[in-house]
Amino acid sequence: MAVHIRGNVKRSRDMTDTNNPPPNGEAIPPELSHCGAVVDKAIEYMLGENLPPMAIASALLGGSLGLLSRTMGREAMQGMLENALHSVQAGELHPDHDHAAD
Repeated sequence: MAVHIRGNVKRSRDMTDTNNPPPNGEAIPPELSHCGAVVDKAIEYMLGENLPPMAIASALLGGSLGLLSRTMGREAMQGMLENALHSVQAGELHPDHDHAAD
């Protein structure tokens, strides 16, 4: 199961960027790109309302976990969370990750 993790809206490469495909040649499904663009806009709006980034991230993560728990089994959910954890541990979500190859 491929799981794509979205980064900070300020990152130069995100899932809606068609000029920089994801690693390993994985194609991003159009519905995932669309959902990502909607989330990016929501984040931009909340930041524009001067809401704290930690509150925004916590609300988005809580909402995501709630949706996952209602729509998939425990093992699939655990796999997605482990994938996300591995991305964090590998430094893939750090803002400097995109610039490391420059």
